[in-house]
Amino acid sequence: MGRRRRQVRAEQGDLFDEALKRALCLGATGGGGTTAGAYAERQSPTASARDRALTCNLMEEIASSGNLNEAWKRVKANKGAPGVDRQSVADLRTWIGLHKDELVTALLTGRFQPNPVRGVEIPKPGGGMRQLGIPTVLDRLVQQAILQVLEPLFDPGFSSSSYGFRPGRSAHAAVLQGQAYVADGHGIVVDLDLEKFFDRVNHDILMARLARRIGDKRLLRIIRRFLEAGMLQDGVCVRRTEGTPQGGPLSPLLANILLDDLDKELEKRGHRFCRYADDCNIYVRSQAAGERVMASVTRFLEHRLRLRVNRQKSAVAPVEERGFLGYRLTPEGRPTVAPKSVSRAKDRLRAITDRKRAIPFERFVAEANGFLTGWVMYFRHADDERAMQALGGRARRRLRSVRLFQCRHPKGIRSLLTSLGVPTKRAVSVAWTNKGWWRKARLAPTQEGMNNAWFAGLGLVDPLQKWCALQDDGNRRGTRSVRPVV
Repeated sequence: MGRRRRQVRAEQGDLFDEALKRALCLGATGGGGTTAGAYAERQSPTASARDRALTCNLMEEIASSGNLNEAWKRVKANKGAPGVDRQSVADLRTWIGLHKDELVTALLTGRFQPNPVRGVEIPKPGGGMRQLGIPTVLDRLVQQAILQVLEPLFDPGFSSSSYGFRPGRSAHAAVLQGQAYVADGHGIVVDLDLEKFFDRVNHDILMARLARRIGDKRLLRIIRRFLEAGMLQDGVCVRRTEGTPQGGPLSPLLANILLDDLDKELEKRGHRFCRYADDCNIYVRSQAAGERVMASVTRFLEHRLRLRVNRQKSAVAPVEERGFLGYRLTPEGRPTVAPKSVSRAKDRLRAITDRKRAIPFERFVAEANGFLTGWVMYFRHADDERAMQALGGRARRRLRSVRLFQCRHPKGIRSLLTSLGVPTKRAVSVAWTNKGWWRKARLAPTQEGMNNAWFAGLGLVDPLQKWCALQDDGNRRGTRSVRPVV
């Protein structure tokens, strides 16, 4: 039994070890050749000889069994939708068992050919549609393997003011840094919005930035193929000449590599800024200074990086008039919840508590809990008790209207409210009123029956209670008492 367990553990933990050994024995290395000498290619002068010499054999590291096994674990944990070949993550495990030799050899020779991505459009929070490109599961595995090798190489050189999609950094850190700038007197923000950034990335400029640090031409060829892989949408495969569609593990790193030029330019000019992916805020002391910065940075982005600035959405304004990563800063630098974030939260609650959904009430509560918990955790740094209070009240009112609707008939509503301790006369006043469900949920007898204690008994999260608990470093269990709000 112990021997069998060790065999199973070895099979699960190392999918590629034997394939790598066989590929190396056959001499599958070099710049597309079959021997080690075949990779003695002349390197591009875009990077220093020393830097490139250290990165001439990255494909051996990428195709190593340890790296590919770790990439497989990440892809398996992330799950995700199938690509154009409709292969699921579970199917990939079987495919690897049959074709791992071919995969490792294709990587080591630089001949790996990605599939087209599956084009999907999703609604953007601020309106419009966002284009996603879903790679196949195999391509996600290869991208993840490349990411695991390139990220430690590039990330240490990125700006300290870059926070998006980087290890150990977060949106919260960006907001708190912006808060410090505003508190220091930089109350005007240059809010830059890059128009369809991920769809407009110039391939030649991005590859030139990669070639500064990467000396392995096999890797550069494979990355170029990923960039130029077509997009299949509505049955038509469209060739791509620009852009790095969101959806693959490698896209965020490539975006940071390209926009690192912007970061370095802003640092050279001595600006105070925070960038999270393509969302960049520059903090200045006056409106005039902000207008000058907006004009010069726009020229830099459009001429040097060939990116477009959305002039309708970009602006120079006091910080309290602009949002950043869902937050809004006051003139004193106090972070609050942006009005658009509140509006989106209401829309999400409305969708979760849609009365037409034929599901048990307990499931309504469970789904509301999932959303409320995540929302409060994200906005835990907001000094905004009113927003937390209002969201909790709205969630309870939405759920009251759902519960009344589930009773269907006046007699059912009367029975429900009386079972909750509401006097019969008051319960009848709710049951036989002509008001709509939303207005019924606000009536005093309804709130009296389905009160905060009743919701607490059902396990509904109270955003205000949870937020207050997070503000107290010594009270992480959520036991702090606050004033109840209906």
